[in-house]
Amino acid sequence: MHTHEYERIRGVLADADEPLTAREILAHLEQGEGIDSPHRVATVLGRWARRGEVEVIAARPYRYRLNA
Repeated sequence: MHTHEYERIRGVLADADEPLTAREILAHLEQGEGIDSPHRVATVLGRWARRGEVEVIAARPYRYRLNA
């Protein structure tokens, strides 16, 4: 389930003081490591949200944060 991608994204969210958009998360990731679009960030987080590890805040734009 793309655990490596999730772990990298999770690190960004863990360091954040507030929920972030997929675009903001992408800006914090290092370039060239396989995640190349906000859509990919959102896809990975959506899968982990179904497992209860990520909260999706349905606003415009969507924001994400880790569940405690």
